Amino acid sequence: MPKGGKSHIHIPTHEIHATFARSSGAGGQNVNKTSTKVIVRWSVGRSRVLSPEEKARVRAKLANRINNYDEVVVMSEEERSQPQNRARAIARLQSLVSQALRVPKKRRPTRPTKASKLRWIASKILRSRVKEGRRARE
Repeated sequence: MPKGGKSHIHIPTHEIHATFARSSGAGGQNVNKTSTKVIVRWSVGRSRVLSPEEKARVRAKLANRINNYDEVVVMSEEERSQPQNRARAIARLQSLVSQALRVPKKRRPTRPTKASKLRWIASKILRSRVKEGRRARE
């Protein structure tokens, strides 16, 4: 695995379980008769795509999206058609898992250069003079 983690994870469709429900919002009469809302569930524990370390990372990063059955739950109801909402929900799930697996680069602390210190001091002196000029003279 590369140092930065997997750049993009592909979750197989057989690991994704989708359910459908009636959507709210725009759509007119179509909303009342079709189930266009898609709820996608993906079990982290049963997945064969990730290693145990990666599963632990996903659980930690997506803790607020994981239910009691160890499933990541994503919902989509923006579109008026079921296939579009399904595609959108799966894409969002793939994106969430990919982002959760991305390991941020470790920050290496640096020290300010001599020139930057001098610029900082010069700006403080200038500011001090501006404020000094505002003071009432006695």
